[in-house]
Order: sequence, then C-alpha cells, then structure tokens
Amino acid sequence: MRQIARTGDAIVVSGRDRDLTYRSRRVTLDDGTWVAHESRGGTLSSVWAVDLGDRFVEVVHLGGGPSGGELAVVVPDADTVLLGELVSEPTGPVPPSWPVAVDLAIGLTGPATTILGAAGEVSREHLAELHQRLLGLLHDGSPS
Repeated sequence: MRQIARTGDAIVVSGRDRDLTYRSRRVTLDDGTWVAHESRGGTLSSVWAVDLGDRFVEVVHLGGGPSGGELAVVVPDADTVLLGELVSEPTGPVPPSWPVAVDLAIGLTGPATTILGAAGEVSREHLAELHQRLLGLLHDGSPS
C-alpha cells in the first residue's frame, strides 16, 4: 500500500513492492540495502534513485547540514520532500554548506509540497526563513 508514515525516528515510504526507511543520514530498503553519503561511510556522492514497484524515489545529498552527511528524499508522485535534520534549528556554529543545502531544498519544493523534517511537517515559508537565519548566523553571527 502506498503511504508515507512516521515511525519513531524514521519515515517509511511504501510502494507496491518495497518499503524505504528514511533517517537523516541513512536510507534503508526493506531488503537491507542502504545508502549514506560518503562522509558517513556510504557510497553516495550526490544522487541515488529507486523504484518501489509503483513509486519512484530519489535520495539526494544537497550538502552538509548541522552535522554533515544529511540526505533528502524526493517522492514526486506524492509531492513530498523529506529533509530530516537539514531543517532543524541551529544550536551551534553554522557550516558553510548548510545554507546552500537549504537553498537547494527550497528548489525541490513547490507551493503545495509536503515537507517533512526531523520534528515533523514544516512549511515552505519556514524553509525560506531558516535559510535566511542560517545565512545571518554564517555571515555575521546573528540571526537574520
């Protein structure tokens, strides 16, 4: 059954034939196949795609976020983007790649896109505001 559901600290994307489990830095298929960014011991450098039977899903590394190696998942048929910790609030120094990754994430969304972060659903406006805060913290040490 096609669905996207939060299960504990993960989000499960189901297709007709397979399920994909998303965590911010690792994506695992129900057969045990997994993908992570190179910085986290995986082989992914930019993008990986998988067919879940009746649903195509893309896994993308947009750039490092708060701790590096964060992944995004695009589910085109559901107009949903999973961003995990890329959309968490900054609590320390902002790596230069984080605002770039959030900017690229904005480009993956449209007005009706469902955006799921580590703490739940966020709006596209929140994503744009986070981008501006990150830029402010990166460039002058204060929120914009």
